Amino acid sequence: MAVRRRQRLGPGGGRALLGALLLLLCVWCRAAAERVRYAIAEELGRGSLVGPLARDLGLSADELPARKLQVASGGKKQLKYFRVNEENGNLYVNERLDREEMCGKSATCSVSFEALVHNPLNVFQVEVSIVDVNDNSPVFSKSVLDLEIGELVPPGARFPLEMARDADVGSNSLLTYQLTSDPSFSLSVKEKLGGRKHPELVLERPLDREKQSSFELVLIAVDGGEPTRSGSVLIHVNVTDANDNPPVFSKSVYETRVPENLQAGSLVLSVRATDADVGSNGQVSYSFGNIQDEVPSLFTIDSESGEIRTVGPLDFEKEKIYIFSLEATDGGGLTDHCEVQIDITDENDNAPEITILSLSSPVPEDAPAGTVVALLNVNDADSGENGQVSCELSGEAPLSIVASSGGSYKVVTSGALDREQASEHRVSVVARDRGRPALRSSRELVLEVSDVNDNAPVFEEAAYSAYVAENNAAGALVLRVQARDADAGANGRVSYWLAGGSAGAAGAAPLVSVEARSGALYAQRSLDYEQCREFTVAVRAQDGGSPARSSTATVRVFVLDRNDNAPRVLWPAAAAGPGEAAGGAAAAPFEVVPRSAEAGYLVAKVVAVDADAGRNAWLSYELVQASEPALFRVGLHSGEVRTARAVGERDAAKQRLVAVVKDHGQPALSATATLHVVLAESLQEALPELSERPAGAEAAAAAELQFYLVLALALLSALLVLSVALAVVARLRRAGPPAVLRCLGAQRFSLAGAAFPADFCEGTLPYSYNLCVPPPARAVPEAAWPPPPPVPILSAEELLGGDSVGKPSADSQLALGEQPAEPDVPQVCNA
Repeated sequence: MAVRRRQRLGPGGGRALLGALLLLLCVWCRAAAERVRYAIAEELGRGSLVGPLARDLGLSADELPARKLQVASGGKKQLKYFRVNEENGNLYVNERLDREEMCGKSATCSVSFEALVHNPLNVFQVEVSIVDVNDNSPVFSKSVLDLEIGELVPPGARFPLEMARDADVGSNSLLTYQLTSDPSFSLSVKEKLGGRKHPELVLERPLDREKQSSFELVLIAVDGGEPTRSGSVLIHVNVTDANDNPPVFSKSVYETRVPENLQAGSLVLSVRATDADVGSNGQVSYSFGNIQDEVPSLFTIDSESGEIRTVGPLDFEKEKIYIFSLEATDGGGLTDHCEVQIDITDENDNAPEITILSLSSPVPEDAPAGTVVALLNVNDADSGENGQVSCELSGEAPLSIVASSGGSYKVVTSGALDREQASEHRVSVVARDRGRPALRSSRELVLEVSDVNDNAPVFEEAAYSAYVAENNAAGALVLRVQARDADAGANGRVSYWLAGGSAGAAGAAPLVSVEARSGALYAQRSLDYEQCREFTVAVRAQDGGSPARSSTATVRVFVLDRNDNAPRVLWPAAAAGPGEAAGGAAAAPFEVVPRSAEAGYLVAKVVAVDADAGRNAWLSYELVQASEPALFRVGLHSGEVRTARAVGERDAAKQRLVAVVKDHGQPALSATATLHVVLAESLQEALPELSERPAGAEAAAAAELQFYLVLALALLSALLVLSVALAVVARLRRAGPPAVLRCLGAQRFSLAGAAFPADFCEGTLPYSYNLCVPPPARAVPEAAWPPPPPVPILSAEELLGGDSVGKPSADSQLALGEQPAEPDVPQVCNA
């Protein structure tokens, strides 16, 4: 199982800080920074346990679903190595770990990443150290080493051999060398810088080319791992003729420093070796000795001049130092070796890299200040000041950025959010390093603000006024109110309700209703201006939030008048109907006007009212019918009936006036008032006039009566001509008027009521005729004739107004107080 170690910043160190610093730390880092460390061996299989991460972070198994523990990092490479089990919170290996591939020759190797927990959002630093295992054997760059040794070389001469390379580190890369046994040669190991061992072949005894021209030796390199690993190379020694001076480098170690952005072909270093020999034995050539695989792709050496130049790009972030050996060989085959160390200096060639680890979007608009909305990781591959990064936010938004541990940053709210003002905030995270010149990078953050129900609906007007004409149809649109809610979704969906109000005199039934979605007010029934002229209704607008918010507006409805009421005459009162008479003539109102009245005399005042209002209730009066049209006039607006001229002696004693009362509505409605006027000096003088029938002075009544009399006479004359012929004519010559004419007026006047004979001689007929009245006592008629058809019996009002043109029934005769005619009563006619 992997070894784990957890470190936590204790509170003891914080006690030494100043109060202001403590306050700043409390605001900017609300949770103590924690770093969890684990150590595991490389080459662990996929799914191997690294450690119980959730438990080391203080999270229980019940909290895991809500806290959403996950792995995040500034680089994708780190994320692929590990994963967190969502059920138990343990950290597992996600991919095979090769320390040599990950860290190369670095003495330490670790992978750092962030562990995120939510609700509340926080970040923890996790570091996993990769422990090297002895999984690499020592290797030589060549499978065969060729050496040429002159036969005159004395014993004790040393010949450097190629060093083996082991990709492991630490004790696993410490090599020891062994040489197969041979009496002519032995192995010597020289220790170099850093504890590395350089093998050398030592000549033990003189060589004789003529006896043995070559030797085959095996060099074995063994590492210090457990278990050990080894590698070997074949050494082929060729014995040559004498070359007694080997080349010699001016330095055993050459060191130089070059910047990483050095262009290809640039001179890095010049080495020099000299050989005391002459001729071909003194000509030195240079080549790479024991080198790593990547060195030939980065550097090249001129075999003649010893100049080392770049052939590929150098990258400080990949490799900071290169150490390799050079070999100088003369023409006789003697060699010398030196070591070259090239240090790569960092240049500010990498801009900061911003990685969004977590973004809580959308965030509710009622989130308090200091709420963490995003976690960022900023990494700069450069080192030193070139890798030191500072971050800031660019853009107008209530957000701020707070530095955390391990190159992480928190974006928190710095003020109140309001979705109605800004539904989203766009800011740029700008990261700058401290290099010269400084490099920068930016990453845009889009933070959406989710709505909460913090706004009540607002009506367009606090009070509405509506005007509705009366007699409207039920369901007619009265008014449409509208309220707006600045919130969104269900929080901004407005519905309308009636919240109360006054209905005036409209009764218990509701007058209006409101449509919940549109806010339209409809009349529930027809309105009547005369019953209710105005009323108020309170309309409540309520949103769909939870809890819901509402507001109220007042709607004042004014009912407009229509001309739907005709004027009503209060005086003179209308005459009673036929069924209301109590056995006598109807008591028609009358006025007594003295015959001495001059023009302008006030006869009466017509009083009328109209239930409508405004122009519909403006009344005007007009005289439309009068017995003497020139005798009276009526005030247009006052309704006063006055004499238009002085009353004359020839004016009829009884006058009937009909006035029409009109309003000013559209269309105009009207009513009539009938006034009876008696021309007399006093009431006592008028009483006899009231007991008689209306006189022939009333032209209209007389004309009507004359029409009926002429019609009756014509009918009776036709009967007599057809029935009795010449006999009747002869009898009439001897005895005077025939008896039939005496019976024409047998029932002309009622025996029960007051009546007066009409002076028909003054009428409009061009001839005179006799009026027959019933005798006071019964008499035996000279001749018995069948009773004639009944002549219409008219009341005083009918005679004055001439309104009745039909034949009255028996009921109407009885209502006027007349007795039914008795067929056996004899009637006489008086001339």
